[in-house]
Amino acid sequence: MPEDHVHRTPLIDQSEPPRPKAVRARHAASIVVLRGDEPQMLMGTRGAKHRFMPNRLVFPGGAVDRADLSARCATELPSHALRLLQRSANPHLARALAIAAARELEEETGLTLGNPPRLDGIDYLCRAITPTNSPIRFNARFMVVHADQLSGTLAGSGELESLRFYGMHEALALDLATPTRMVIDRVRIWLALSEQERKARTHTPVLRRHVWQME
Repeated sequence: MPEDHVHRTPLIDQSEPPRPKAVRARHAASIVVLRGDEPQMLMGTRGAKHRFMPNRLVFPGGAVDRADLSARCATELPSHALRLLQRSANPHLARALAIAAARELEEETGLTLGNPPRLDGIDYLCRAITPTNSPIRFNARFMVVHADQLSGTLAGSGELESLRFYGMHEALALDLATPTRMVIDRVRIWLALSEQERKARTHTPVLRRHVWQME
């Protein structure tokens, strides 16, 4: 056979390596508990063994469980908070997010909104989505509630260390993860609104790749 027609296998594979499969972001909820005039925020440090944000000061929260979708509540979310949540979630998920926030709050801090929880004192603050290149991803909604809505004794499960109320200026002076710092900025904005202005909101800030967008 003439040399021009001889098939030669390339010595080096020129094909691109397979791209890693994108990790789907799990629905999650965190809750910012406020007290005092400064105000102070309930936060704790995730242990070093946590796969997601170890050794970081965070708000209580976690992933939505299947049981949250059918769990009972004593009172429903305020209509304006539910309306904002439903911009990115169906009615069942929107309610489950608030129930998950209440459940995680009690599990991690010992403070409770009741059993079943009362959701009418909760407001919706913002949403943050973990970047696609992260091996663990969450589509996290951040709620806010005043401490006078809670009962119980502050004594968590141990999942959050150094659990206590931190002044806003105190927390911002620490080595916070960028998303946590940016959520605290949204808390500042929310606090500056009147009750009427909070209820009149029509869009919610969403954090993607450290940039706020409105939905």
